[in-house]
Amino acid sequence: MNSFSIKDIKIGDFAETKKSFSEQEVLQYAKISTDNNPAHVDKIYAEKTIFKKQIVHGMLVSSLFSAIFGVQLPGLGSIYTKQSLKFTKPVYFGDLVTARVEVKDINLERNRVTFDCVAKNQNDEIVIIGEAEIMPPREG
Repeated sequence: MNSFSIKDIKIGDFAETKKSFSEQEVLQYAKISTDNNPAHVDKIYAEKTIFKKQIVHGMLVSSLFSAIFGVQLPGLGSIYTKQSLKFTKPVYFGDLVTARVEVKDINLERNRVTFDCVAKNQNDEIVIIGEAEIMPPREG
């Protein structure tokens, strides 16, 4: 597990992670979050939607960004302070999602780092785009 202080971080630094989501994981997330939207949890219902099959919760997919911030960059001791997200394409069970964050701005006085956040599927199509603000540890 990494732990980078704001002094260790440079514009252009990046980190990424990859994950494929199973139906079981989506059902577990639905239970934990109480988001039982049938587009995610009901195969028959989902077949009648514009997606034609069940989709992964967007917030579950976007949690990959949190995993990066908490473990890789900045890592241990960092605090998530802000996130914007735009969901551009659905993620289906079994899709391989690559989530990537890249340092866009550093504010030493406020101890904040701004990241561009992008998640793509296995076809290199953007499924989520956004921006996050993180408060890294002051000392590494």
